[in-house]
Amino acid sequence: MNSYVFMTDSDSDLPFSYVDELEMTMVYMPYIIDGKEYLDDLGRNGKQKEYFDNMRAGATPVTSLLPQAVYEEYFEPVFQQGKDILFVSFSSQLSGTIRNIYAAREELLEKYPERKMIVVDTLSISAPQTILILKAHALYREGKSMEEVAAWLEENKLKAQAWFTVDDLVYLKRGGRISAVAAAVGSMLDLKPIITETKEGKLVSTEKVRGRKQALRVLVDKAVENIDDPANADVIILHADAPEDAARVESKLKEKLPELNKIDTYYVGPVIGAHCGPGTVAVCFFGKERPC
Repeated sequence: MNSYVFMTDSDSDLPFSYVDELEMTMVYMPYIIDGKEYLDDLGRNGKQKEYFDNMRAGATPVTSLLPQAVYEEYFEPVFQQGKDILFVSFSSQLSGTIRNIYAAREELLEKYPERKMIVVDTLSISAPQTILILKAHALYREGKSMEEVAAWLEENKLKAQAWFTVDDLVYLKRGGRISAVAAAVGSMLDLKPIITETKEGKLVSTEKVRGRKQALRVLVDKAVENIDDPANADVIILHADAPEDAARVESKLKEKLPELNKIDTYYVGPVIGAHCGPGTVAVCFFGKERPC
């Protein structure tokens, strides 16, 4: 039995089936709709389509930081059991939440000085984080030490990539990712951004293409360009209620990389979906080091 607990957060969009099967310890992240707070349940309620339909109808979900005190509520019972913690966090560059993780760790380690806690900033969010979690958790189940698993994550985290496009620029504008002028001009010209996670853990638009079909073709091309070992690429296609487009991307990927071992397809979660909006499609995989 491990002397530490492997813990991560729901901003990974890790499907709940993995959480149940592997008995993972999760921190569930909040989002708010019409003044009511919910926790991301990783698809357990089966209402993903309803969530994005509500956004199309005008609902405007917002996200918020998880307070230090809540992290302490997750961490302290583990320390009380006499175990240490490896926490695999989503990117520090996409939220200030990680500061509350560090603050909770500092507070509790003063109270439990015999305990240890390692925090790994994956520089990822959503499916790339899921890919890292599943690979690292396999090492955890093999009995690798906390330091060994953390070292593997640090060495390999930039090999987890995401390339995605959004259907409506209004959500990027609302989240402050682009200006109102850029959103208006882009919508008028039917420009679709191709967005990726950088080596610094930020999201950047690498190019803009005309039209949805071209954007989906570019996602496939980026995957083909950056997957170096198809049999072990762990490809995940995410969509925000765009199953037909996700299926097209999967078909094209299989056509261009027939040696791909497995492709999983599932919904973007509500926290990530609040920022990218309905119609988003992403191709995520374990491959070469991020190019930018």
